[in-house]
Amino acid sequence: MSQTAATFAISDLAREFGITPRTIRFWEDQGILAPQREGTKRIFTRRDRARLKMALRGKRLGLSLAEIKDLIGMYSSTEDETPQLLECLRVMEKRRTALQQQREDIETMLAEIAQFQALCQQELARRGAA
Repeated sequence: MSQTAATFAISDLAREFGITPRTIRFWEDQGILAPQREGTKRIFTRRDRARLKMALRGKRLGLSLAEIKDLIGMYSSTEDETPQLLECLRVMEKRRTALQQQREDIETMLAEIAQFQALCQQELARRGAA
């Protein structure tokens, strides 16, 4: 399938992005995609493809559905992308801060586990079982 194609079938997008048609229908139900219809067949445009790509990227980054919808919705509202870029930076900084906190929490937990393992090994050695 060529990325210069004017339209895409749901199977084209599913194959390209390595997702199921059900996932694409989910994003449609959420208002991210708005394919045209030919009877029961969905016809996706380049715009739909770009929006799906942004939604999947947002999901990989751990953004909430509301954040994804807000960011994608902003791109169809105006010619000046400055507000969108500023909002994107704000959302990404918020996500970065949350991930850094999670990393610190994980490091703390790993240190506590290592300390507990050392205590268990010392106790086993004291008992002659290690």
